[in-house]
Amino acid sequence: MAGRNGRTVRDLRRGNRTAVLQRLYFDGPLSRFELGPATGLSSGSISNVVAELIADGLVEEAGSVDSDGGRPRILLRVAPGSGHMIGVDVGETRVRIGLFDLTLTELARAERPLARQRYEVEGIVGHVRDGIAEVLAGAGIGPERLLGVGIGVPGIVEHTPRLGALVHGQTIGWDAVPLEQLLRDGSELPDTVPYFIDNGARTLGQAEMWFGGGRGARSAVVVLFGSGVGACLVTPEAEHGRAVEWGHLTVRVRGRRCRCGALGCLEAYAGAESLLERWCEEGGSAPEGADEETALAAMLAGAYPPEGGAADRVALAVLEEAAEYVGAGLSDLINLFQPERILIGGWAGLRIGAHLLPAVRRHAASYALRHPARKVTVDLGRLGPDAVTVGAAILPLADFFARGGRRAEPAPEAPSTAWRTALAQRVAP
Repeated sequence: MAGRNGRTVRDLRRGNRTAVLQRLYFDGPLSRFELGPATGLSSGSISNVVAELIADGLVEEAGSVDSDGGRPRILLRVAPGSGHMIGVDVGETRVRIGLFDLTLTELARAERPLARQRYEVEGIVGHVRDGIAEVLAGAGIGPERLLGVGIGVPGIVEHTPRLGALVHGQTIGWDAVPLEQLLRDGSELPDTVPYFIDNGARTLGQAEMWFGGGRGARSAVVVLFGSGVGACLVTPEAEHGRAVEWGHLTVRVRGRRCRCGALGCLEAYAGAESLLERWCEEGGSAPEGADEETALAAMLAGAYPPEGGAADRVALAVLEEAAEYVGAGLSDLINLFQPERILIGGWAGLRIGAHLLPAVRRHAASYALRHPARKVTVDLGRLGPDAVTVGAAILPLADFFARGGRRAEPAPEAPSTAWRTALAQRVAP
C-alpha cells in the first residue's frame, strides 16, 4: 500500500535498513541508543531494523560500553564477511582487479600489465575475466557470494537496456564497445551477479568522497591524471558523482594535437603520455624499453634531482608549463562549478602533484574569479594509486546499501507467449 507521497511500506522499510547500515558503516560501532539520533528513527524502528539485519547476517555485535547507571550498551557493526565485491581498474598501464569484503578490506589482488596494443578489446575482456577468477580462487570465495563487479574504464559509458554498458573511448579506439555483454558471454559468474561499469574518474571520485579527501564536502571535483586526464564532479544534484571529459577542454586554440584527434586539449599538455612526448621532442631521453610509469619517474627524477644534482632543464620546463595549463584548467572548473574542494589523483597525478602542487594552486587562483577561488582548496587525493579499484568496488556496495542490504534480484523472465500462439491459431469466422 502506498502512502500520500507514493512510498510503500516496503520502501520505508528499505529506507530504514539503508539508514542504519550506512551509519554503522561510516560511524560504527554504535549502540542501538546512538543509532536513534544518528538516523532519526524511533527506538522501536531501530530495534526492528537491527533485529532484521542481525538475522540476515549483515550486522553483528562488537563488544559493549558502559551506560549512565544502566546495563552496558551493546555495540553493533557491519559484519565484514557478509558480502564481497570486486573492483576493476582498466588503467593505462595495467588492469588491476581487487576482491574486497563488505568493509572494503582487500582479500586478494591480480594485475595484468598492458602491452603496446593495450586497449585491444578481446585482450582487456580476457584480463578482466581471468583476474576475477584468480582473486576468487585465491580467497576461496564462491562467485555466488559476490554483490557485484565494479569496473572503471577510460571514456564515456552509456547504459542501455538491451546491451548493458557501452564504452565510447575515443582516445583508446573504442567505439560503442558492449563491454558488459562481452564480459557476460562465457563468464563463470552467475547472471545474478551484476556488473557496474563507469568512467574511471567517477570511481576515483566515489572513493575519495567516501573515504578520502572529499569526505564531508557537499561539492568537490576529483581529477584523475594518468596517460590521459579526466574528472568527476560531485554536487548536491549529483551526489554520487558525474564523470566529465575535462581532459578535452580546449586550453590552447590550434595547439598540440590530442590523442582524441582535436587540437589544444588539456590532455595534450598534461597527461603522462603527452608529457613524455614533449620531453622527448625537446631532447629528453626516457629509459629504453621503459613503460609509461617508469619513464615518467625518470623524467621527474631528472627535473627534481637530489640536492646538489644538476636538473634536466628540458624536463623541468615541460613540467612547469604543464602546471600552468593544469592550473588554467582547474580555474574553469572553479568558475563553472564553484566547488569546496578539488582533489588531484591518479597514478600520474599523485607523482607529478608532489612536485607541482604549489604552482598549480598559484596558477588556478590567478586564472579563476577571486570569490570562488578564495573558497576552494586544491589538494592531492588521499587514497593512493589504488583509489580507482577501491572506487569501482564501491559501486556494487552503494547499490547494495540503496537496496537496504538486499542482493539484486534476477531479471524477471520474459512473459509467456502462449496467448500469442493461441491467438495466431484462431480461425477467423
